[in-house]
Amino acid sequence: MFPEGEATLVLGEDATKPTVLHSHPDRFRILAFSTHALMAGQLPGLAEPAIVLTPDGKSEWDGLLMASDVAGLEIDADLVILSACNTAAPDGGPFADGFSGLARAFLHAGARSLLVSNWSIASEATVELTTGFLSALRESPHVRRANALRTSMLKMLDSGDSTYTHPGFWALFVVIGD
Repeated sequence: MFPEGEATLVLGEDATKPTVLHSHPDRFRILAFSTHALMAGQLPGLAEPAIVLTPDGKSEWDGLLMASDVAGLEIDADLVILSACNTAAPDGGPFADGFSGLARAFLHAGARSLLVSNWSIASEATVELTTGFLSALRESPHVRRANALRTSMLKMLDSGDSTYTHPGFWALFVVIGD
């Protein structure tokens, strides 16, 4: 799914807001964020949803990639994976629609489809789900992304391991777009 030489992995102290903003995300067909996400109001003064990155010590919210930052990017991605809590949550406005926060920001920036979560995620189950999702896409490149997600969910259910059979582990993810 991620051919050698065509992928960039940014981890730890390198995963800062400036790195994301200046990395030319328009050159990638798939973007994946595996981190934490915050809903508007989840921290005092946080007025919009954000993806948590590594702070670089230069401003009050420097470790947060805000929805408005994302909306200002130029993205040409076929798929954005937001493997973090509440990435499909609204933007925090009093009459906000669902998918009005991070999801809408990525769509506005040019993403054609997203894998997002509706509530808090369990890390290990999410690894299982997202890797199964990407495997299904790799095995059948022309399958609809929603079908690849379904395949991954069914694989978790049919694994014979009761660890992740509860819908709380896999039903939180949805595909937007496709």
